[in-house]
Amino acid sequence: MEDATIWGQWLLDNSINVLVAIAIIIAAFWVVGLVKRMIGRMGESHPALDDTLFGFLGSLARYAIIVLAGLMVLGRFGIETTSFVALIGAAGLAIGLALQGTLANLAADVMIMLFRPFKIGDFVDAAGTFGKVDDINLFTTDMSTFDAQHIIIPNSAIWGDKITNHSHHEVRGVGMVFGVAYGTDITAAKASIRKALEGMVHVLSDPAPFIEVETLNESSVDFLVRPFCNGAHWFDIRDGAPEAVYNQLNADGIEIPFPQRVVHMSK
Repeated sequence: MEDATIWGQWLLDNSINVLVAIAIIIAAFWVVGLVKRMIGRMGESHPALDDTLFGFLGSLARYAIIVLAGLMVLGRFGIETTSFVALIGAAGLAIGLALQGTLANLAADVMIMLFRPFKIGDFVDAAGTFGKVDDINLFTTDMSTFDAQHIIIPNSAIWGDKITNHSHHEVRGVGMVFGVAYGTDITAAKASIRKALEGMVHVLSDPAPFIEVETLNESSVDFLVRPFCNGAHWFDIRDGAPEAVYNQLNADGIEIPFPQRVVHMSK
């Protein structure tokens, strides 16, 4: 009975504070919903950015507003909040030090989402791994290689290294080098290489393949050859062109040299 009386007196003395605290809590949840909708609209207006980023920002804003509202409620009842703020700061510092690697991956994910060096489905060379991007998470990026391996790479390793996106441009050139013997007619060699490339299904006629002498090597005249294709067929050209050029040069009677050295003997 005495407990009920004490609580009743406390509620009577602090009725205004209780009402204000309830109002703060209601307002906090209203603001959380408002901020969540605003972040959602930002995500809809920026389709190039990943939804994961806006989901993370929404959760971060939600917890920050709830913590702020809790401190305001405690302050209404005369509870000193300075120590709570210091405790939250110390806890945040400790967590940050303990999870610095994880937070680095999270920060890298934010940068990847903002600057979009690649997207899901792209073929990239990143952190020493070449493959197709399957998923981009808050902490890791999942990739599949051509030999059917599933590779999970920390985002910090990707963002801190060179990134080559092989799917960025729709049309790509495939650079390769072919050598012919000294004494070969350069015009005939160019025509033979061009004929081989024109016979390949995925090689584009516009832009036309680039074929020019690049280097006079010890045993060969080397041509820099760069046919163009749609990005999806880059590997088809890279893997198929050497055989096609080899067969065409043989068919046209153009010698493909092997390393050789001339030795002059003297007494």
